[in-house]
Amino acid sequence: MIAAAILADVAGQGLGVDECFDPESASPRLSDLDARDRGLARSIVVVSMRRLGTIRAALARFLEKGLPRKAHGLEWTLVVAAAQILFLDIPDHAAVDLAIRAIKADARTAPFAALSNAVLRNIARHVDELRTPEDAFIDTPAWLAARWRATYGDDLARAIVLAHRREPTLDLTVLGDPAEWARQLGGVVMPTGSVRLDSHAPIPELPGYDEGKWWVQDAAASLPARLLRVEPGMRVADLCAAPGGKTAQLAAAGAQVVALDKSAVRLKRLAANLTRLDLSADIRVGDALTAELGVFDAILLDAPCTSTGTIRRHPDVAWSKHAGDIATLSALQTRLIDRAVAMLKPGGVLVYCVCSMEPEEGEARVAALLRRNPDVVRSPVDAAEIGGLSECITREGEVRTLPCHLPADDPRHAGLDGFFAARLIRRAGA
Repeated sequence: MIAAAILADVAGQGLGVDECFDPESASPRLSDLDARDRGLARSIVVVSMRRLGTIRAALARFLEKGLPRKAHGLEWTLVVAAAQILFLDIPDHAAVDLAIRAIKADARTAPFAALSNAVLRNIARHVDELRTPEDAFIDTPAWLAARWRATYGDDLARAIVLAHRREPTLDLTVLGDPAEWARQLGGVVMPTGSVRLDSHAPIPELPGYDEGKWWVQDAAASLPARLLRVEPGMRVADLCAAPGGKTAQLAAAGAQVVALDKSAVRLKRLAANLTRLDLSADIRVGDALTAELGVFDAILLDAPCTSTGTIRRHPDVAWSKHAGDIATLSALQTRLIDRAVAMLKPGGVLVYCVCSMEPEEGEARVAALLRRNPDVVRSPVDAAEIGGLSECITREGEVRTLPCHLPADDPRHAGLDGFFAARLIRRAGA
């Protein structure tokens, strides 16, 4: 089973799901699959990661002695089969049959075919009770669950992890009237101005794609660029710019944008997207810590982070990150934010943001900056600037969105990526 092999790569080698399925760097395991089968394989891998705790608990219930120690790769074959049985619209018999054939085809797992068959058929007989476990935190690594409980309290932490179980939304930032594009594309206009679609149709097939009328961008990810309040002609730096949604926002507002990123490959995609949108920016490959870019009226720093705010969209993040990553990335963020301040003209505006829910990477980085640099002050954000979402404004006037924010009766319209953003000003004369 190709999905099981890719899942093993994601879990065992720390590869990202996007990396494994990206057309330019896709796993060679996918070379013989057509677009439809690649899409199915991706769906299986994603749901396996999203509900990994639930799936492992279901397997453990019927594996009385646990997984055989010498059954190389057996766990991931069972995981993807159970994922199909519990959470995907695939006939149980087809999922079981495919898994058992794969198990029999490998000499290392063949001795466990009968056991595997019994386990999977038992799961199929108990689907309803197995797919809704009582423990809300079962699909979240224990260290993350403990952190979120300590940071946000039990109730909010529970709401976060339950939001992670839902399929992510498909949000667009549009050039033009959001209401008209919502009508054409079959979606709704969010309070933030993004258009949220009801379906997950192939992006290039949607109206307006070829004409460059919109781009895909989570509603929360669209907020930081707005907070810069750029005006036509302003010289603006987008540091760590790829994949480019924020660059597009700044360019569409009329700014003279320098888009910097260390990844030449990702910047090629940024450039292609800007071309499609008929927007322009000065695109440069380089490290924000060392690049000589000059002085700017405004800077957007979307810093590298643990990305725990995107688990709803990228469930592999929960299982690939570790507690030690927070300290390592926080140190980098400190250096980057100091560098950004040094590139900012007196009176200029800096928006610092991360797609992380860990306060060490967001609130604590800004607080530490203000303690060591009296020339920098907060410029508090008003709820009206982010669509009236007052629950996403902290006491300090910073933005903190969570996956459980923006509830809706229709699950397709609910939720946001977890983001932190703060607007800062370098004092005039500093």
